[in-house]
Amino acid sequence: MGHVLDRIMQHADEIRTEGVEGDKLMRLTDTTAKHLRESGIIRTFQPKEYGGFEGHPREAAETVMALGALDGATGWVAGIVGVHPWELAFFDPKAQEEIWGADNDMWMASPYAPMGVAVPVEGGYILNGRWAFSSGTDHCGWIMIGAAVGDKDGNRTDKVLHVVLPRSDYEIDQDSWNVIGLRGTGSKDLIIKDAFIPEHRTLDAEIVLSGNGWRHAGRDETLYKFPFSYIFPLGITSALIGMTEGALACYIAAQKERVQVTGVPIKEDPYILFAISEAASEISASRLALLETVDRFWDKTDRGEEISFEERAIGRRTQISAAWRAVRAMDEVFARAGGAAVHLKTPMQRFWRDAHVGLTHAIHVPGMIYHSAALTQLGGEPQGAYRAMI
Repeated sequence: MGHVLDRIMQHADEIRTEGVEGDKLMRLTDTTAKHLRESGIIRTFQPKEYGGFEGHPREAAETVMALGALDGATGWVAGIVGVHPWELAFFDPKAQEEIWGADNDMWMASPYAPMGVAVPVEGGYILNGRWAFSSGTDHCGWIMIGAAVGDKDGNRTDKVLHVVLPRSDYEIDQDSWNVIGLRGTGSKDLIIKDAFIPEHRTLDAEIVLSGNGWRHAGRDETLYKFPFSYIFPLGITSALIGMTEGALACYIAAQKERVQVTGVPIKEDPYILFAISEAASEISASRLALLETVDRFWDKTDRGEEISFEERAIGRRTQISAAWRAVRAMDEVFARAGGAAVHLKTPMQRFWRDAHVGLTHAIHVPGMIYHSAALTQLGGEPQGAYRAMI
């Protein structure tokens, strides 16, 4: 896996520069996508039989953090698109062959939210709907999305599928992404009209969410036994922490020779020096907390032990708090960066915008997760929505 990061860092300056253009285009540039593809980062969690690395989630997280510190949108797309090969490993082998057989660098976009309805027909389903927030979708040849199963009248039922479709079966609404941050992710809407999905391109979402994907697929590698509820948010939060590291690096570089309007150099202002150290410590703590949980979950999974609901809930709490802590720390230095930081020509403002938008993702909402983690530790049993994504 180390060679993936090495390949990325060979193009670090170009990825930074392309990030400015991606922010204008509202998608990753073709050059950045090419560098990501050639680095192999999207094959991190891909099965070895299709050219994947079956890599350690810690290494994946560290690589996405490094990318996020170069350009937030690039890190975000790598983190999200990079988790889809992990789930495709649980699909029918026929679906895996359709997607990876001719090109093991084929990318898949999402989202998993069941925004459309799949009505059963002979041999599969007919799918209709509109899905928002399909990050990196312009550079993907397939999608892996959530769909509610419909009854014969097309009304939603409680059953949810994850399904894969080729680019010919859906439309990307190119005008649907015009936002203040993470613009370069190109997280556009997908429109699907009467697409037929054969049975082998579907997977019961509960199989994956319950942690039984590896049993369903007959896999015994540690990677595929890893909890979905931690591996799915990992890339997103890693990218976010990378953005705050990128913002901090920009801030420090800009402050080295800065003299304030009071005439006091930053290097001689004890209050600023304190704020820098505190922010840097908080961002570092966020990084380490996220990675410590990954290592502990991996080691336990590798020993063949199951990670309990309580451990998963605390792990999610740790992941969410890491994201919020890092962004709050970034805000402390941004507020002390001076007027120059607000100019669009400086990279710091883009990290700041990207990180704040990244914090709005559903996996960073603390309410129910914090509730469930605390309740479980107190001997309670969270129910219904309070068990979701844990």
